[in-house]
Amino acid sequence: MIRVLALSGLLAVTACAEATEAVDNVARRSAKAAVNETLVTRFPAVPKAAVTPFTDCIIDNSTAREIGEFAKDAVIGVSETTAALVTSVLQRPETQQCVAKAGLALLTA
Repeated sequence: MIRVLALSGLLAVTACAEATEAVDNVARRSAKAAVNETLVTRFPAVPKAAVTPFTDCIIDNSTAREIGEFAKDAVIGVSETTAALVTSVLQRPETQQCVAKAGLALLTA
């Protein structure tokens, strides 16, 4: 009986983890769409070829709350607030290092 309960608990936790991961993936995809649009429309100095790698750097260095904000903006539309949040994430040293590597990779490709 204890084994059945333990197995049931393990299955429930696994299902919950899979559901959480699926929700996170949807939020990240939505957030990427908002950041992509923001880079294209509000940061014209970013070369087209760099938009996707820069977006990845921004998303990878965003907090869960920021990803949620970007995902929301993907639904309601990007704004100056979205651009300000992108700028804030871009100013982080980790994001700058990622962007520099991405830009270097584009130059050597």
